[in-house]
Amino acid sequence: MNAAATLSPAELSLLRASPWFAGCAAPLQQALLDLGRRQPLRHGQALFERGSLAEGLCCVLDGALRVGALHDDGGASLLAWLEPGQWFGEISLLDGLPRTHDAVADGPGCVWLVPHGALQAWLDEHPQHWRDLARLACAKLRLSFEVLEDIAQLPLPARLAKRLLLLARGYGTGGLRQRIRLPQEQLALMLGVSRQSLSKALHGLADRGLLALHYGEIELLDAAALQALGR
Repeated sequence: MNAAATLSPAELSLLRASPWFAGCAAPLQQALLDLGRRQPLRHGQALFERGSLAEGLCCVLDGALRVGALHDDGGASLLAWLEPGQWFGEISLLDGLPRTHDAVADGPGCVWLVPHGALQAWLDEHPQHWRDLARLACAKLRLSFEVLEDIAQLPLPARLAKRLLLLARGYGTGGLRQRIRLPQEQLALMLGVSRQSLSKALHGLADRGLLALHYGEIELLDAAALQALGR
């Protein structure tokens, strides 16, 4: 029995619905399914840590992961909030260097893990498919450049609007979700602002009818207006 047989129909549909996965050639899609395995995670469990060796390419099946780092001064940074359908881990696969950040489960969850050695061996035998891994990395690099530009040019409400839409679209991996399950303290870390500054900006957008605040969730009420604000 191949590894993909351990996936439920819903999980298999989730993987196939990823725009990146769907854009891969059929042989690579099948290899990612055949070589992978389920990796359950407990709340607070690290899938990998900064400086660790690459385990492989991953896709979130259930739950959420925080990707960030703890600093020597005790502070923390949050680079990304990963939810079901999002692939990650391609950088270490491409350059062979250690992980650049921690990936920690926020609540119980599960990822589809395609082991580094097996996938690299397959790609070495089918080198024409390396370009698809580069395509995944380039998509994230483009987003990183955009975020850096936003930090330099946009006020907090506009940056917040753009980041909420980015999260709602799964960093480009799916359609627009109306509700985002993300604690405000994590969103503040992601934007590099204080919890108080974020709360003020969120309530400002809520007062304008662009979003609604719920316990542990943010509901987007007017995506078009949020997009216009972030331009």
